Amino acid sequence: MRDPLAPAKGACEAVPLSRQRSPTPTLSPIVRDARANIKQMIEPKSQRDEVHDRAGPLRPAAFLDRDGVLNIDRGYAHRPEQLEWIEGAAEAVRLLNEAGYYVLVVTNQSGVARGLYDETDVKSLHAHMQEILSARGAHIDAFYYCPHHPDGSIESLAVQCRCRKPGPGMLEQAAREWPIDIGASFLIGDRDHDMAAAAAFNIRGIKFNSQTASLVDVVRRALAEHLNFQDRHRS
Repeated sequence: MRDPLAPAKGACEAVPLSRQRSPTPTLSPIVRDARANIKQMIEPKSQRDEVHDRAGPLRPAAFLDRDGVLNIDRGYAHRPEQLEWIEGAAEAVRLLNEAGYYVLVVTNQSGVARGLYDETDVKSLHAHMQEILSARGAHIDAFYYCPHHPDGSIESLAVQCRCRKPGPGMLEQAAREWPIDIGASFLIGDRDHDMAAAAAFNIRGIKFNSQTASLVDVVRRALAEHLNFQDRHRS
């Protein structure tokens, strides 16, 4: 059993932007230009119970943004007392669990790069959320978070990365770690960059506004649409 709070191992070294802009002077102009155009590939961090066998049966995944979808977005929430659930969040997650979906949170956490809190705070809040959901008969299969931001004050995290939405890096890592039926999966988010990440990963993006819609109703519609799609293709 993998430690659910253990970060995923990154495949590539994170290179600060300042280092990208200051190539070694002895390099030739051709090499220097080539290096300047390389986009850093930096793994997001993940919290999960275990890495499932990818040879197992494929299951669809519901990718959920965190702030604005599961909890009210007050800006840089990182302490348990700051957690305010979106109405019906636990029920929505439970419906996805019961429907056989992997429920995977994908969240930008630039507050880490900005020095407002650290990764321990992110993990602690996610553990707190999981505990509350568990008491309500629901669970998140894995939390993925991106701690980077190009304008961050923490040099090692002030990077251009693929995992920060609108990049699809968090979704790509999840697909490496879980046997996901990508064609049947979807992402629910409240911002345009969530929709862009879904499009980049070639799955359906569902825009959610907690002021005008019920998360439970959004999930029920998404599940019903998937069943209708399956029925049409069986007939």
